[in-house]
Amino acid sequence: MKLIIAIVRPEKLPDVKKSLMKENIPSISIIDIKGCGQQKGFIEEYRGIIEEVDLHRKVMILIASRQSNVDKTVKAIIRGARTNGGNIGDGKIFLLSLAEAIRIRTGEKGVQAIEDSAR
Repeated sequence: MKLIIAIVRPEKLPDVKKSLMKENIPSISIIDIKGCGQQKGFIEEYRGIIEEVDLHRKVMILIASRQSNVDKTVKAIIRGARTNGGNIGDGKIFLLSLAEAIRIRTGEKGVQAIEDSAR
């Protein structure tokens, strides 16, 4: 099992969700975050106060996946998150090994815990 962590632009979240649904990957968790990378800060003026903004709003998407679905999940995220032509700030995807998963409701473990069940 893998934990897929994607950090994307907030305005691209609907496109990422749509792309994941096309691949029949409905189970995702979303966290609003701020961060910086190659995308540099900018100067903003609000009510006469000038402030440098160096942390950008982003969305973190967490998806627990069986190994056989990782490639199609990553491709779906890229398809939905990439801007026209690809730009700095489009985001990153990280893949981590997932030692265990447990469904609280049923006690199922492993892959059974992360797959949809109609019980």
